[in-house]
Amino acid sequence: MILLAEQALATAGIDHLMLTGIASLDSRVAEPAMLAAATHFSVPFLVFDAGTLEAQSPRLQNPSDIVFALTGCHGVAEAAALAATGKSGALIVPKIKSAHATAAIARGEFIESSQDVAVGRWQNESVSSYLESRLPMSMVLGAAP
Repeated sequence: MILLAEQALATAGIDHLMLTGIASLDSRVAEPAMLAAATHFSVPFLVFDAGTLEAQSPRLQNPSDIVFALTGCHGVAEAAALAATGKSGALIVPKIKSAHATAAIARGEFIESSQDVAVGRWQNESVSSYLESRLPMSMVLGAAP
């Protein structure tokens, strides 16, 4: 997952320090690869339910009926990145794949999540207070192992 995330960041031409979060489907909340990536990049891991991700379907560049059958949403990586960056969010790296994961990057003005998973040093700090200390534009990596 970390190598794919680094590939997505390189594709976007952005430094890992611009990354403000990693987002995915809530069924991935305890996924070791996701938690490791969030820790590696020192960003919060944000999760969303399938309904929230499905609401992003009109904005997806690569919707999938197969993913819908498995998860209840037409995309995870792109949808999670878009959900995390809000209505102003836009994909800057559409879904890319490795053998075991997908990733996409969206850029927007803020992050919103139905459930924030604190990792690393954010265990006692809210995601919103963390974001206030970061750049005004959020770069969120949406991912699915």
